[in-house]
Amino acid sequence: MLNIKLVSWALGLWSAVTFVVCVIYGLVTPQTLHMHALLEQVLPAFKWLTWRGFLLGLIESFLYGVYAGLVYVPIYNFLKRRWGNGQP
Repeated sequence: MLNIKLVSWALGLWSAVTFVVCVIYGLVTPQTLHMHALLEQVLPAFKWLTWRGFLLGLIESFLYGVYAGLVYVPIYNFLKRRWGNGQP
């Protein structure tokens, strides 16, 4: 069984770190390779290269990861209880 708090925090932090990596990637690569258009579409109210946009994107990314954990863990635990004993 998975711990919902542990998985949600892990996914939230992973999403936040991934967001930071995407922003750094956008800063060190040519503009033709940027992902800022995708980030602006996926993260509501996110604006590229502003402090407010960066902080908002970081928070939204973290919350998306937490949401994924909150949805995934109960589904996994339910299926584990139902079919986890190794028999079909």
